[in-house]
Amino acid sequence: MELSQRPLTDHERIDWLRLVRTKNVGPHLFAELINRFGTAAQALEALPDLARRGGGRRKFTIPGAERAKAELAALDAIGGRAIALCEPEYPETLAAIADPPPLLFVIGDVSRLSAPSVAIVGARNASSNGRRFAEDIAAQLGEAGFVVVSGLARGIDAAAHTGALATGTVAAIAGGLDVVYPPEHDELQRRIGQTGAVVSEQPLGTRPTARHFPARNRLISGLSRGVLVVEAALKSGSLITARLALEQGRDVFAVPGSPRDPRCRGTNDLLRQGAVLTESAADIVDAVSSQVLKYRSPDRPPDLMQTIETTHETEPASAHEKIIEMLGATPTGVDELVRECHMSVAAVQSTLLELELAGRIERHPGNRISLIL
Repeated sequence: MELSQRPLTDHERIDWLRLVRTKNVGPHLFAELINRFGTAAQALEALPDLARRGGGRRKFTIPGAERAKAELAALDAIGGRAIALCEPEYPETLAAIADPPPLLFVIGDVSRLSAPSVAIVGARNASSNGRRFAEDIAAQLGEAGFVVVSGLARGIDAAAHTGALATGTVAAIAGGLDVVYPPEHDELQRRIGQTGAVVSEQPLGTRPTARHFPARNRLISGLSRGVLVVEAALKSGSLITARLALEQGRDVFAVPGSPRDPRCRGTNDLLRQGAVLTESAADIVDAVSSQVLKYRSPDRPPDLMQTIETTHETEPASAHEKIIEMLGATPTGVDELVRECHMSVAAVQSTLLELELAGRIERHPGNRISLIL
């Protein structure tokens, strides 16, 4: 089902922001709430009762409209915008992933987000050769008409952004748009905002911590048609970005390196697993230019602007108890849960919505859930 595209009114944008900032409401739950109630305003009204049905024991609080207005005003004061998933300017590649951010906060040229793009990621402690290669290939990709996306980290990310400054680059960051991390990239982040775009889904003032970076990585891969890894250790964040790219149906490229260098073991392992060996921009351009992207993910929630009726086939308490009993700390696929609990998909999804809102279950990639013990 195609996503309905229309601009939000000012009042609707405030409601969307209030819902986004409500505790336990992540991207997946946000989509389910809009699908179920039709508008953010109606979802906000229903939240306290849903949390109570899910077993929430604390008073359920929702950010007020004045707080949301203040955040949007502060965003506007630094030259930023909030683009909603249903709006025409929202990048199509990002909208196609399983858990796109309902609101994307942007400073700079929004059109860069919808241009053909390639991500370049790699080690923070990159070698001088790795940084030089990343800068050169970013410049070549820019000249070939591609926007370069990266994460503004030290090392390969910074080199890629620097190489693509002249043609346009996008930085997906883990903190708020008004926070520079690392601090030495203050000038680089400012220049990217002038000639390209800086994007985030975090509130202003958020200082990035370890838990923010996996979400940032999915933005990098989600905005791109392919991901190039230049240098990466075996257990690096760059490999997480590469894995997310594969899950999102994007191409993964890797630069071969010395087997004696720990910074190249991750990239060499990607090559063993089928990544495209990359020695120049032509290797990427040839692959991506011939690719016909299927932007829509099969796990993507249905049209965000269409209301879907959901009903319980059993008493709510019984449904909650049945699902809680079947879950544990190890993530379980929702499809498997539906098969084993003998409830309809609608009933399971409705029950999971209430349990998640009450803070009793956690979502994981791959449409899996686990019990919060």
